Amino acid sequence: MRDFVPPKPPADLPILGLPSGTVEEAVRVLAPRAVNNGYSYDDVRTIVQAYEQVGSSVGVDWFLAIAQMAHETGYLTSYWSARPQNNPAGLGVEGQSSSTNPNQPGWVFNTQRNMWEKGLSFPTWRDDAIPAHIGRLLAYALRDDQASPAQKALIAKALAYRALPTNLRGVAPTIVGLNGRWAFPGTTYGQRILDVMMRLRQLP
Repeated sequence: MRDFVPPKPPADLPILGLPSGTVEEAVRVLAPRAVNNGYSYDDVRTIVQAYEQVGSSVGVDWFLAIAQMAHETGYLTSYWSARPQNNPAGLGVEGQSSSTNPNQPGWVFNTQRNMWEKGLSFPTWRDDAIPAHIGRLLAYALRDDQASPAQKALIAKALAYRALPTNLRGVAPTIVGLNGRWAFPGTTYGQRILDVMMRLRQLP
């Protein structure tokens, strides 16, 4: 990946829209990397296809969501994306850590960093992690009065895992709109996701 220089990405993209890439492109790049994190080729294909299904059902550019997932998880190599955490996008992971077990809900021992960290874990990718991720993207992109019934239902499911302040609803209809919001300080957060999107589409 170091030697590959992808084409210049677009300046921004809407969160809602047609997919900006394909299942095959995502699987081709993610699968060889995720194998070292306990995911088989078929596992990765199942995850990518679930993104396609969930995203398409609510009009989200699911390939852009996968690019965000790849950015957040180091192309499915991070501790938080591994089983049994199944966390696709740093949900609830805000840098809280401890050298000793806090004995509180949400804390797990990160074997990559050898410390206890707080964040969300999900039972499954298809039914929990991916709806939580895409629903949260929808919540940033749309207010309830702008959302369809299906979109509202997915937003409600996502925010049941982790709430989103009302003042952040609908503030980011584009991926660059997440700058300083999804991640902190995150001043170029959206641009980094767009870079990853181009890598997913263009890597040999």
